[in-house]
Amino acid sequence: MENYEMTIVGAGLAGITAARRLNKQGRNQFLLVDKSKSVGGRLATRRVANGKADHGAQFFTVRTEELDEEVQDWLKKGWITNWFGDDHPRYTAVDGMNKLAKQLSEEFTPSLESKVTSIVEKEGAYEVTDDKGQVWKSEKVLLTMPIPQIVQLLKDSELSVQPSALKQLKSISFEPTYVGIFHFKTPTSLPEIGQVDQGLPDGVERIVDHQKKGISDEVIVSVYMTGDWSRRYFGEDYVMSLMQEKLASYLNWDDLESEQLKRWRYAQAKNVLRSSYLDLKGDATLVAAGDAFLRENDEAGRTRIESAYLSGKDAAAYLSW
Repeated sequence: MENYEMTIVGAGLAGITAARRLNKQGRNQFLLVDKSKSVGGRLATRRVANGKADHGAQFFTVRTEELDEEVQDWLKKGWITNWFGDDHPRYTAVDGMNKLAKQLSEEFTPSLESKVTSIVEKEGAYEVTDDKGQVWKSEKVLLTMPIPQIVQLLKDSELSVQPSALKQLKSISFEPTYVGIFHFKTPTSLPEIGQVDQGLPDGVERIVDHQKKGISDEVIVSVYMTGDWSRRYFGEDYVMSLMQEKLASYLNWDDLESEQLKRWRYAQAKNVLRSSYLDLKGDATLVAAGDAFLRENDEAGRTRIESAYLSGKDAAAYLSW
């Protein structure tokens, strides 16, 4: 049975950031695991025909010196670019947001397609089991999946955690988001910058043309619906037709080549935790983190890429003591 100093469950940006911090410290006895085929979480990019589309986070902003220092390095490496905004830049990945996630994790090897199903305390450590029947020991565990998944894993594992911590986790609820991905034969009439987020029909949050954004050779458009709208119609089979009706004045549906629908069940936290991580047992061995865990002085007050980055950074520092 393999033994690790730490297991990080969830390879979104919080998990990747935690792993990067450990790696920079020379602590290589950690395992980053994720149930998906790729790292990144909502740093997600999908190939469509000969093009591609970001269908999770489209860009990120920077408010802290810590992330800004990293961002300046990413800019020098050519990983990201300032998509738009001079006073308050919106940064995006040059080759799709998922490529950035892969670049950030290239110095270690995540264990993918591995869904952790059980965490059991045994002999002063944790015994972790995944859906393939693989079992390993870990001195500490950092959970960075969406909070509802953390709660379910704790329940399935019958782990004893502090009641106050579990209550805080259960207090966080999430909004879903529907994202339509549309492939068109000819260029759209959307602005040259490639995105619209103002004055849109009720229920539509954002439209992005990825050819104009600069990451796609073909005309691929992502349409984001609001949390309220997505919750109202979640699970319905006529979502795509409703989206097309709302956007008839923005997109030429007669020119449509293909369409896909992405469902993000835990896209945005309706409320957040005012702590960048949560010690579930009080002994710095089992900790939860992620984009819904915000520092007390966070001015934005909402989940975003920067909150995921800071949470992963802070949680790794706490667990490294």
